[in-house]
Amino acid sequence: MAVGIFDSGLGGLTVLDAATQALPDVSFVYFGDHAHNPYGVRDADDIYRLTTAAVQRLFDAGCDLVILACNTASAAALRRMQEIWVPRDKRVLGVFVPMIEALTERQWGDNSPPREVAVKHVALFATPATVSSRAFQRELAFRAIGVDVEAQACGGVVDAIEDGDLILAEALVRSHVDALKRKMPEPQAAVLGCTHYPLMEDVFQVALGKDVAVYSQPKLVSASLSDYLNRHPNMLGSGKESMFLTTGDPRKVSDQATRFLRRKIEFRAA
Repeated sequence: MAVGIFDSGLGGLTVLDAATQALPDVSFVYFGDHAHNPYGVRDADDIYRLTTAAVQRLFDAGCDLVILACNTASAAALRRMQEIWVPRDKRVLGVFVPMIEALTERQWGDNSPPREVAVKHVALFATPATVSSRAFQRELAFRAIGVDVEAQACGGVVDAIEDGDLILAEALVRSHVDALKRKMPEPQAAVLGCTHYPLMEDVFQVALGKDVAVYSQPKLVSASLSDYLNRHPNMLGSGKESMFLTTGDPRKVSDQATRFLRRKIEFRAA
């Protein structure tokens, strides 16, 4: 019973941590494409090629369901993968929809027409590729009308977090929030559209102000995954071993991941 979790780097470990707490009896196979990250500065075709290769490796490891815990891959590759590439007996899901459902207060699987919602002004913080894809706005439009979204590309934040330079990461977050607030002075809600950003959630909250609701992905995605598996238990794959795979240097990535999660993580070569 294995579920795959994919990210271009370490950010998806925040989703993995929440998922393992919510689903302690499920094995998870994590794939980090560290040899090719960051994805946030790549074009859509390149992201699609790399993402399909990584997901295929997770299918080969016995995962019938894969979560793209990479917002950039979810934004730039997921729809195309679902339309032309994913086999009929497999599923690949992204991380945007659970956040949008929480933001718009719609239940999982609610396919009714879009309607007005309480939140009218939303700040989106994401990588440059996610912002340019406008995937968040597209998915939101399926569920809500009359919502103004102002997106801020947060260059440098992911690299600073993965390098362990949290002082630089905090400074960059404050700078990006200032830039966003010049365009949207009073956002009602903020979406952290990258799985690295939960590590900076407190910094985002302080910079935005206590009255802004901050939506972060790990708990929302893990709750949606639990619900999905309750309704589709057949999507638990045949894999039985939890493992961490990387296209990078396993020793280096293991050290970075251990610092990232503050517990021992051991990657092996993909």
